[in-house]
Amino acid sequence: MHPKSASPCITTQLIAETREFYQTIFNARITFDCGWYVNLALADGVTLQFMQPQGDQPTCATAGLTYNFCVADVDEEYRRLAALNVDPVMPIEDHPWGDRGFAISDPNGIMLYIYSDREPAPEFKQYCS
Repeated sequence: MHPKSASPCITTQLIAETREFYQTIFNARITFDCGWYVNLALADGVTLQFMQPQGDQPTCATAGLTYNFCVADVDEEYRRLAALNVDPVMPIEDHPWGDRGFAISDPNGIMLYIYSDREPAPEFKQYCS
């Protein structure tokens, strides 16, 4: 198999809240929205989908789910989100495995880890390719 793209679709009762969050916080562009299903484009090739349950379909248990967003300047993103009164669930800090990052949470409880790459500490360089 050679997929052209892959993206998660989270089943949630919080479609309106989720749509507003990603549009407000990440300037997401709606590429499809029929009310119960929304496709949000964050950047070229970076999309997220959310849908309300259909029939007996269960909602997604998001505990433990993390989306990682690599950005050019994590400190600028941290300042931008602080100005929007978005509280981090994990403070900004350097990590020895080779990034600097922080995390926020979306309306569904999905952790959004926002980071920029850094030089890994010597003990982690062996794991990089």
